[in-house]
Amino acid sequence: MSHVRPEDEVVTICQELIRIDSSNYGDGSGPGERAAAEYTAGLISEVGLDAEIFESGPGRASVVTRMAGEDPSASALVVHGHLDVVPALREQWSVDPFGAELKDGLIWGRGAVDMKDMDAMILSVLRDFARTGRKPKRDIIFAFFADEEAGGVHGSQYAVKHRPELFDGATEAISEVGGFSATIGGQRTYLLQTAEKGISWLRLVAHGRAGHGSQISTDNAITRLAAAVTRIGEYEWPIELTDTTRQFLDGVTELTGVEFDPDNPERLLKELGTVSRFVGATLQNTSNPTLLRGGYKHNVIPESAEALVDCRTLPGQQEHVLEIVRELAGSGVDVSYVHQDVSLEVPFSGNLVDSMIDALHAEDPGAKVLPYTLSGGTDNKALSKLGITGYGFAPLQLPDDLDFTGMFHGVDERVPAESLKFGARVLNTLLTNY
Repeated sequence: MSHVRPEDEVVTICQELIRIDSSNYGDGSGPGERAAAEYTAGLISEVGLDAEIFESGPGRASVVTRMAGEDPSASALVVHGHLDVVPALREQWSVDPFGAELKDGLIWGRGAVDMKDMDAMILSVLRDFARTGRKPKRDIIFAFFADEEAGGVHGSQYAVKHRPELFDGATEAISEVGGFSATIGGQRTYLLQTAEKGISWLRLVAHGRAGHGSQISTDNAITRLAAAVTRIGEYEWPIELTDTTRQFLDGVTELTGVEFDPDNPERLLKELGTVSRFVGATLQNTSNPTLLRGGYKHNVIPESAEALVDCRTLPGQQEHVLEIVRELAGSGVDVSYVHQDVSLEVPFSGNLVDSMIDALHAEDPGAKVLPYTLSGGTDNKALSKLGITGYGFAPLQLPDDLDFTGMFHGVDERVPAESLKFGARVLNTLLTNY
């Protein structure tokens, strides 16, 4: 029987995963990840490895397996993905979001880039190691988590808190949203994620005096909230460059000849094409109001009203951002956390980084590789609590005309099949050599 290589089955695995609806609505109402976890565990056990499924609650399932390496004394590597996806409204899509149709050389469907593509790459490489009897140099812990799209409470955070022994000996990890290509200054460049902003999801509750809607109201909770939300939403956070972002911008200047001007960031950002959306949000802290709630009848002034604000914080600035938001909210408005998580920044150097760059160069000699900061968050946040240094590396060589960063949580999410095959080859090289 001819040998099945990772690139031979990665597309099919990705399609099968997309067809399993694992939408995460953030309130526990979705289908959960159990079906996706069982499919994943089945692919692992089919090649003779033990896969453990564990749940943080009914249907909220994660999968972990450990592959023994040649050197038991070497530190272990965690290679992880998440099985949940954000919801998709069928009427907005031009195709069935859970159909995983292969059209124009692309796989279309919710999760195609976030992140069932990487899940499929991981599984195809893992299966190849098991089938061929190859051993990696070090133990590799393969994890597929629930609930990443709602902060990981029922997935990676649960695993770190309740099952830390699964990650014994691990010091480094790789996961999503890095290793993809963009053309900068005419040069194909891969962006390796070495930092991510912190999450501060805040609730604002404004207080006032309840009363009849026909009366003069000088103490109106809705007015107070609206003013607070406007100040927070319109606040211009100063541009502040982290080490990672500075390295990235220096690399872009080298490729384009365009210097970064903090007074006119757009001049350099427009050199980045569609990637500018990802990078632009990492030059400063952000605070975006996302929900308003207040009142219950047209002629009743309520005594309170609330808003939700999504703040993303630069490394080391979480407390500072909370302080500024409290000042902007003003008196009569309580500000509290709904969910918070750490920012991360790790070195763009060392053996793992060198190995990731070498694996990319094996498939794309001469390509540039730059570090960048992710404006969102990944499950590396949870693993950092165990002292594990996490990178974003889901390698994809992409065509210039695909708005890749717009695919994350976007309508008509899709990924080229050839990009997946490329990623499977790169990941295979990395896990063989590191």
